[in-house]
Amino acid sequence: QLKLVESGGGSVQVGGSLRLSCAASGSSFNSHMMSWFRQAQGKEREFVASISWGGINTHYSRSVTGRFSIRRDNSRNLVYLQMNLLTPEDTAVYFCAARASGWSSARTYEADYNYWGQGTQVTVSP
Repeated sequence: QLKLVESGGGSVQVGGSLRLSCAASGSSFNSHMMSWFRQAQGKEREFVASISWGGINTHYSRSVTGRFSIRRDNSRNLVYLQMNLLTPEDTAVYFCAARASGWSSARTYEADYNYWGQGTQVTVSP
């Protein structure tokens, strides 16, 4: 079992940056693939970024490639999402998710993940 708690959301202007954190508690954090998803108001939840258990492999959605960066600190049970050059289209609730087994860049669907956080709001204003 893993409990995930996101933090770091807030309001920024276009072009600004934010760093989201996801704190995990429970067992075997370092054996879980971790991802970030987001859900804008009135839209479906979408994949943003993922990272393998050891942090070697990462994968990003096209919309954030080159602007966002995911990393993890297994010694502290933390996953981060550094978001740069933010645009209003990045406004959403951001969720941290964990998958209990295996790394694959194809794991971009909600159903692929076993554990979810409660989300943190990111708002980007013009």
